[in-house]
Amino acid sequence: MIEGLSHITLVVQDLKKTSSIFTKILDAEEVYASGDTQYSLSQEKFFLVGGVWIAIMKGQPLSDKTYNHIAFKIPHNEIDNYAKRIEALNLHVRMDRNRVSGEGCSLYFHDYDNHLFELHTGTLKERLTAYAKDD
Repeated sequence: MIEGLSHITLVVQDLKKTSSIFTKILDAEEVYASGDTQYSLSQEKFFLVGGVWIAIMKGQPLSDKTYNHIAFKIPHNEIDNYAKRIEALNLHVRMDRNRVSGEGCSLYFHDYDNHLFELHTGTLKERLTAYAKDD
C-alpha cells in the first residue's frame, strides 16, 4: 500500500545554481549536501519544500522544455512576491494557461535545466468545484 510521496529527484547540471532556486524562490531548507562524497549516482543535495523531500542530483539537463511539472501551493496574496523572486534569478515566468473562474492562479517557470515549476494559488477541491460549475 502506498503511504504517500517519498521524494522527488531532479537531475541538474549545476547544483549551486539550482540550489538558489530552491532557497530563494521556494523557501526550501537545505538538509543535506553530499559534497565530494558520493552515496548515489552522483553528487546531490536534499531540500525540504513545504514538508516535501526534493533531491537534486548532478547530471545532464533535460534537452527539451515540456509541460511536465511540479506544482507548489502558495497564498493568492503572495503571487506578485513570487513573480519578483523568479525574475530576480533571471528566470522566465511563463504565462498562465486559460483557466475556469475559481480554479486559482498560477505562475510557471523553467529552471536552468528545463524543469517546469508551477506556483499555484488554488486547491484540488476548488478546481473540481470550478469544473463542475462550468459543465
